[in-house]
Amino acid sequence: MPVVLGNDMVETYVRLLCPECGKDWEDTPADLPGAGDTFHCPNCHASRRTAEYMRTDHDLSTLKELG
Repeated sequence: MPVVLGNDMVETYVRLLCPECGKDWEDTPADLPGAGDTFHCPNCHASRRTAEYMRTDHDLSTLKELG
């Protein structure tokens, strides 16, 4: 989801880390399911709550706020 900073729009990303295979990547909150919904790792196809893939508490907060 774009965030407006002054006159510029900045795309917001969250950082993800699969707890099973260790794959790390970034995605936009709008492209992810809600924090309590099931998400599947694109690498190993593990299924967990989306919140469990967030690398930091800040990423989780961003997902909850903008997702």
